[in-house]
Amino acid sequence: MGRSPFTLAAAVTAALPGAEVTGARVLSADGDGRFDSAVATLADGRELAIRVADDDETSRELAAEALALRALTAGARAMLPFKAPEYIGETRLADAHALVTELLPGFQIEAAMVPAGRGAAESMGAAIAAVHALPTSVVRGAGLTTRSAQESRDELARLVDAAASTGRVPARLTVRWRDALADDDLWRFESTVVLGGVQSTSFIFRDDPELGPEVTGLIGWHSLAVGDPAIDLSWLSTAPDAADDVHASYARAADRGPDAALEVRARLLAELEFARWLVHGDSLHRPDIVDDAAALLESLAEGLHNDDLGVIASRNEGVESALDALDRVPASAASGVDTSMQTDAYNPNDLWRDDSDQSTTDLSETADAARRLQVGGLETEDLSAVRDQVSEDLGAPRNTTGDTHHADAPEKADGSDEGSPEDEAQRAARAALQRWKSSDSE
Repeated sequence: MGRSPFTLAAAVTAALPGAEVTGARVLSADGDGRFDSAVATLADGRELAIRVADDDETSRELAAEALALRALTAGARAMLPFKAPEYIGETRLADAHALVTELLPGFQIEAAMVPAGRGAAESMGAAIAAVHALPTSVVRGAGLTTRSAQESRDELARLVDAAASTGRVPARLTVRWRDALADDDLWRFESTVVLGGVQSTSFIFRDDPELGPEVTGLIGWHSLAVGDPAIDLSWLSTAPDAADDVHASYARAADRGPDAALEVRARLLAELEFARWLVHGDSLHRPDIVDDAAALLESLAEGLHNDDLGVIASRNEGVESALDALDRVPASAASGVDTSMQTDAYNPNDLWRDDSDQSTTDLSETADAARRLQVGGLETEDLSAVRDQVSEDLGAPRNTTGDTHHADAPEKADGSDEGSPEDEAQRAARAALQRWKSSDSE
């Protein structure tokens, strides 16, 4: 790691023969440390992003990203109300896999800072709905993963069993998750095209003086698949102020019938990121990861206010999230998708927001820790040959460490719960997540 921007810019001429590079610079959003990345400026004024991987896992991720971006044909892209990065090319830099894509200009907003009301939250909900409205032929034609509702359910059941077999999951959580998996009402949904785990920093914004921040781009396509739409809403556990408005905007824009269990499954998927991390550590025989994941699960269990993950008619009916015990984590532990490939991100000094309609429900107090846890006639490109180069199972949990400018999340000011079991659980979660981030970035 540590290649200079000019060294990385050499990948552009290899991936795009004839390109004349006139400048190179580091990305102001420089990723999570797993990639070397830079921006190259071409003679024609275009700016391209280069990302280089140095190990098998990150190389597979770049290959999957390339496959997904190539699957987005002109017809599919025309259906999206925002831009996805254009695939430019791939090459090797020494022995490392390099991917070159279009740079998307704009800024990102950390989950805890996404405001309620019009603007960012509503635009995010509409953007997710647009992805889910893409024809599944986009994914199927590229040979990417496709899961039915039952297959999604079965996969999670295997995850819960694997986590429980380690002996480190509190019994209360195992029962809670298995009850949810056994509830047929939760699993009556229509599979859609999904990004496989949208995060707040997947969205690229521009600031409209009248409408506020609007989504102009979406990045992080390496887990593109057909599956449970709830996976792309599970990140809302980290956005307590905006969650209601994102869900409401998504529901208005969605082109399918109502999914009464969508929010419940999203919460379940957020919780199961802890189980996924535990299983990952166990498979690697990493006691440090296992211990950290176990600590997170203990904190999650201690903070449960209600064991039920059943279908609810409204988020205001008093069914509290198990994630309430995990208070907003410091920004250094906050996480988001790797944006070093596609955007030279910045944060504007002022973000427009509407404070007139913020949710005050208990469910809006969910936490950043939860996030740890990826037209049928449209012409599609046959990418089977490329697909064969990509591992079918990346194995490790989605590494989504944030790479934009961070700001510390606000802390509770009233001190009303000081000394309570929930407060102790929150502090334990913060400490564990700090260690989690350090372990995950090794």
